[in-house]
Amino acid sequence: MPFTILQQDTSTKARLGLLRTAHGDIQTPSFMPVGTQGTVKGLSPQDLNEASSQIILGNAYHLYLRPGLDIIKKAGGLHKFISWEKPILTDSGGYQIFSLAALRKVKDEGVEFQSHLDGSAHFLTPEKVIEIQNVLGSDIMMPLDECVHYPCEKGHAQKALERTTYWAKRSKLAASSELQAPSSKLQTPASQLLFGIIQGATYEDLRKESAKQIIDTGFDGYAIGGLSVGEPKDLRYNMLSFTMEFLPSESVHYLMGIGTPDDIIGAVKTGMDIFDCVIPTRYGRNGSAFTSEGKVVIRNGAYSADFKPLDERCPCYTCRNFSRSYIRHLFNAEEMLGLRLVSYHNIYFYNKLLEAIRKAIKENRLKEFNVSLVYS
Repeated sequence: MPFTILQQDTSTKARLGLLRTAHGDIQTPSFMPVGTQGTVKGLSPQDLNEASSQIILGNAYHLYLRPGLDIIKKAGGLHKFISWEKPILTDSGGYQIFSLAALRKVKDEGVEFQSHLDGSAHFLTPEKVIEIQNVLGSDIMMPLDECVHYPCEKGHAQKALERTTYWAKRSKLAASSELQAPSSKLQTPASQLLFGIIQGATYEDLRKESAKQIIDTGFDGYAIGGLSVGEPKDLRYNMLSFTMEFLPSESVHYLMGIGTPDDIIGAVKTGMDIFDCVIPTRYGRNGSAFTSEGKVVIRNGAYSADFKPLDERCPCYTCRNFSRSYIRHLFNAEEMLGLRLVSYHNIYFYNKLLEAIRKAIKENRLKEFNVSLVYS
């Protein structure tokens, strides 16, 4: 098994774990910065390393379209192409296909779509998506799945669930075939992991059905998808808590695309291990910083002569060297350094949040943990 549980929190369902990959071990719970196109927006690999990122996420759909597989293969795989030596998880592009509804047509065989870049026609099958990720050489692959909007009619959600299971089985078979292929065809060790994705919209019976089907198929880890697509926060949490009851405790659990600090703390308490979200860098580019005292919207006039750091308790490069006043000036002057500094701080903060969560689990005090305790 690639995942080992090191310690269980006594007051919640949270656990400390270790996920082994071809490019290193990951201490869980862990957060993955989103590097959709082979880069976490505004940040270098050096920045990510200094901010203690253990793993990043890339997107197979976007990298397949640009720069294309030939270039990445010639570079020796995605790790070498982007100069990142630690683990990479690649999403299949299922969410992008979901979000580009006007450009695609979903069939049982796969997804026919037009490139959002140049309008060119493409057809992605579960097998093709595995082939793409095999060339990329990611440490963790995600299968093609069908995500639905909220609200979603139950019949449509049922069909998407069935298609996701059908694609998952084909993906697993394709991954096994790829790993048995001649080594000259591969850009990655045979230890490339494949996770299964559970769908089912906001219907408990469908979530239970999807979990059973995906678990029966058998994967290296299990992801919960199809949340944070417009549903109320309480309903999202209820679906997460309900679905978690059916996941094998010995496997790693990945919650896809959800990630405010409070959301992560709540999800860890249900037993989730890995998270990804664009929030820290997207908010950073728009001038919002996450701190141990809450969110700071640095564009606000209140910070025009505020010479304190974004977070007085934070030891990151941004907080050690720059004031709120200066960073606000950078945003008002439309200088790119501003968005880099806040994005860096936010990624640093998220990694420190997960580090503090791991410490709280180890000390059996996660039940009372909150964002204000990040630097305790």
